[in-house]
Amino acid sequence: MTAIGGPIENLALDGRIFSVAADADSNRKLGGTENEVQPNGDGTSRIVKSRAMPSLDGLTLSIDDTRGDMEYLQELQDRKDFFPVAITYSSGITYQGSMQIVGEVTYSSQNTTASLALAGTGRLTQQ
Repeated sequence: MTAIGGPIENLALDGRIFSVAADADSNRKLGGTENEVQPNGDGTSRIVKSRAMPSLDGLTLSIDDTRGDMEYLQELQDRKDFFPVAITYSSGITYQGSMQIVGEVTYSSQNTTASLALAGTGRLTQQ
């Protein structure tokens, strides 16, 4: 089996599909736990586990003003809950989870794109 990289095919935010710029290099964290190893005075070590939230960053979405894409993104960000997210990669694999837009959403008029990041609850899972 061969690992397949490449551009994200699309991103669905609460059912609305967005194209993603071909040169966007996103980062994915599934969520679950993160580990830290801390030393003890006698030379042994212990593991400290912390909850980690799922996240997607480095996303650059194609924005169509005639569809009201920026307004839609702002409506999602204004919500007081998480919404369903699905991201499909070049490999054909789709990950899904419950997320919310974090940080600011910035729009580039030259490229007609918006950069954003997502963080969520639970875990991202393969469909």
